[in-house]
Amino acid sequence: MRQLRFGLIGGGPWALRVHGPVLAAHPRARLTGVWTRRPEAAAEMAARFGARAHSELDALLDAVDAVALAVPPRVQGELAVRAAAAGRHLICEKPLADSVAGARAVAAAVDEAGVLSSLMLTLRHDQAVRDWLAGLPAGPHGSDVTGVARWLSGSLLGGPYAGSSWRAEHGALFDIGPHVIDLMGAALGPVRAVDWAHRDEPDLWRIGLRHAGGAGSTTILSMRLPIDPSEVEFAVFGRHGVARVGRSADAATCFARLVDELVAGIDGSGPPPPLDAAHGLALQELLDRIRLAVGDHSPQSS
Repeated sequence: MRQLRFGLIGGGPWALRVHGPVLAAHPRARLTGVWTRRPEAAAEMAARFGARAHSELDALLDAVDAVALAVPPRVQGELAVRAAAAGRHLICEKPLADSVAGARAVAAAVDEAGVLSSLMLTLRHDQAVRDWLAGLPAGPHGSDVTGVARWLSGSLLGGPYAGSSWRAEHGALFDIGPHVIDLMGAALGPVRAVDWAHRDEPDLWRIGLRHAGGAGSTTILSMRLPIDPSEVEFAVFGRHGVARVGRSADAATCFARLVDELVAGIDGSGPPPPLDAAHGLALQELLDRIRLAVGDHSPQSS
């Protein structure tokens, strides 16, 4: 079975902890190249995982079948377009870009090039979450069904991600918000409206969503609460009782399943990944609607 040649773009903590180790060990993938904007970081990553460090992005793209991006949203919005235009399949971080316009450009580039893409929504590859979704009553769900999501952590108070400028700017909404909004949509149906949204200190988001069929969901998010470990729980309440789930699998296990899915889609042994760039664009539009609902009218929404 031919291994798919992967290039890794990025050399931060997430790339070191998740992307690099998984791609280097995956039976159906081979990490062949690394590129970052800092040559010394690329050299370190490549040496650690048995790959080649590239000094030019185009050289990396010429040498691989697919790329995994582990870079900030603004950078990803630019580089994913270049990679798709070069005919490379994509694994993208969430959110897809730092604006709706950027996400739209990535989705358009993927569509035009005819490549496959997958978004790093790792919760959807957690087996406990998959079992939870499979056990929920079939939708659409009416107004007598309610979802509640809670993800509270202190990851921006210290540790490897505390110095991330884009996380500091956008807080929990951009980092963990896509996971939660996506999962509530999978459980209750596509989001049709943002009923309300509030942002308070410390980076505390409360969001009310309305789903197809009339079901509602309430979400609370923060990455600046002194909580360790993180509190993560999702629940659906309705006439069938209550169904709850937390986060059980580690990110590396979930990422390996995501790679399984993408490789199967590429070689034809499975369907294309459903959580693709188009799905990422829809999530980006929802993030923007939530941001506007709390009164943030900065020009990134264009």
